[in-house]
Formats: sequence, structure tokens, C-alpha cells
Amino acid sequence: MRRTPALIVGGGPAGATTALLLARAGLPHLLVERNAEPGDAVCGGFLSWRSLDTLAKLGIPAEALNPEPIGQVALFAGRRVARAPLPRRGLAVSRRRLDTLLQRHARAAGAAIEIGHVREAQPGRVRLADGEIEAGALFLATGKHDLRGLARPAAARGGDPALGLRVRLPAVPALRRLVAGTVELHLFDRGYAGLAVQEDGTTNLCMAVHRSRLAEAGSPEALLAALEREAPALGERLAFRTGEPIDAVANVPYGWRAREGVAGLYRLGDQAGVIPSLAGEGMGIALASAARAVAAHRSGAGAVRYQEALARDLRRPLGLAGLVRDAAERPLTAAALTAAVRLAPALATFVAHATRIGHPPLDKGGG
Repeated sequence: MRRTPALIVGGGPAGATTALLLARAGLPHLLVERNAEPGDAVCGGFLSWRSLDTLAKLGIPAEALNPEPIGQVALFAGRRVARAPLPRRGLAVSRRRLDTLLQRHARAAGAAIEIGHVREAQPGRVRLADGEIEAGALFLATGKHDLRGLARPAAARGGDPALGLRVRLPAVPALRRLVAGTVELHLFDRGYAGLAVQEDGTTNLCMAVHRSRLAEAGSPEALLAALEREAPALGERLAFRTGEPIDAVANVPYGWRAREGVAGLYRLGDQAGVIPSLAGEGMGIALASAARAVAAHRSGAGAVRYQEALARDLRRPLGLAGLVRDAAERPLTAAALTAAVRLAPALATFVAHATRIGHPPLDKGGG
């Protein structure tokens, strides 16, 4: 059996940032990632101003991700539209681009990364296809996908669980003129869709939909056809679709957070807390949890104190985002929400501020 003081499972933003910070600190570790090349995840394409500050401190400037920033949010509910400025500029980037840059920086810092398929895990030990690894500290960074032995509770999914759907719309000038510089949120019955232009000029369309809505439609394709009729502005964007496949992830436990810690187990990113995607803070939680976990590991504070402190700090962002999500997924309250933002754009700016999480110790210039 192999042994390592620190084992990271998953090479996405949370896992790669953890490996990068451990390498820079000169602490022995191993990151295990199942894919030889980063791919595109279903969700996670928006980076807030706070996340961009953190990435810059890690050595990745915003211009390396996407040279075209996003300065406003637009809400669409039926035929109602409201626009509001973001507190500061963010941007959209494909996970392929973000993960590639983070893994590249981690390797340049001396991070130990290997390709492998972790089949099962428990605090202190994981089982791969070709053997086991014993670890003093386990950093769980598998995103929305659960790992056997350490899965999040099934009850967190709720009675009508959410699914994530993603469609990539082509890089055409007419679509870009509609969406550029904006993160759009299209609200509809039991779901919503977010759109933003990524670094390659394509528009990423990410949806969170309750299973009951998808079941009524019969299939993802039928759901998109129904939404083209139900949400005119979204239908105008979907008209540019040229047969791109629909990617999906099932049973997303929005609002869940790990409230209690386990000795030796650091839950990161979506394994620590799942914020509704309309908040655009999933990547922020991934980066923040990595920085906090490495700081706790270095100082000897340990995983229990780390997890409990992170859960406290996630309470407000997840709670507020959950309230907004509940309103966004009901036609009457979605219309009222859009009307309120149209009358008072500062309301959306406040929510954008209040759903961020701090990134200590990187907020103080560490890392």
C-alpha cells in the first residue's frame, strides 16, 4: 500500500488549487485525477470579481482566462426584463480553460499529479483500480459527483431533485451581440437558465431544472422546445443552436453544506457546500475552500475546525441564494423579482455582494 501525508481526489478548481498551494508550501502530497486532459463540466462557468482577485494572486490574470469582462446581470421572466450592474466585473470561462491553467500552475510549482480512478474512499484511505493509498489528510474535491464511501446524504437532494443541463451555443456575431458583457438569467417554471459568452466566443447555456419539469416534457430536447415557446428571450438564443449535445448531471443537492467535520477529511467545493448556480459563486467556493483547507492543514488546526468554520461562513450565501432560487422558479414570484430589480437595480447588486464568500488567507495576499 502506498502512503502520502496529503491526498487530493479530483483535479478541478478546488483540487488543483489545493495541490498548487501545498506545492508552494513545500508540503508533500499527491493529487489523483481520473482524466488525462481537463474537460468541460456541466456547470461552473462564471468567475466573480472576488474569484478573479484570488486567481490573480495564484498567478492567473483575468486576461489569460477571457479578455472580455462581464459588467451586468440581466433577468428575464416571460416578457419582463431587468438589468443591473455587478459590484465589479466578472467573466465567463470554460472549465477546460480554467482547469488546464490551474493544473499547469500546480505542476510548475512542483505538485505531484497522477492519473487514476478512485473507486471508494474513507478518511485516511482510498481504493483505486490498481491498489490502495493511505493518507494522513484526504482532500475531497470531486465536485458535484459523489465518491463511494463519502457520498453526501441522499436526503439533501429533496423530493423533487434538481438536474443540471448544459448546451454550448455557437460563436456567431448575432448571438454575441445579444449576450456579450452580460450574464443572463432566464427564469421559468421549476428552473432557470444562465447564459454567458466564454473565451472562445461560444455561449454557455447552463440550466438548473427540477426533475418533475423534465419528466413532464419527456426529454431534454422536448424541454428545450417547450422553453422556446414559454420564454421568448431564451427561445431567441436557443434558435442559434446547431445540434450541440445536451450534457447533464443528476441530483444536484442545492443548498446542502457539510456542517460537521471529520478528522482527516477536508471537503472542498461542492463537496463542502452547493450554492444554487444562479448565484455564480460555485467557483468562488471551490477556490476559497482550497485556500482555507491548506491553511488549516499547514497550521495544524485540522479538518474538523476547518469544516465547521467553512459551514458557518457558507450559511448566509447559501441561504440567500436559496431564497432567490425559490422565487426564481415560480412564475408569479419570478415576475415580481424581475419587476423589483427593474425598479431598484441596487437590489441585484446587493444580492451579488451578499452571496460571495471570503478567501482567507489569500484575501490577505497569502499563497
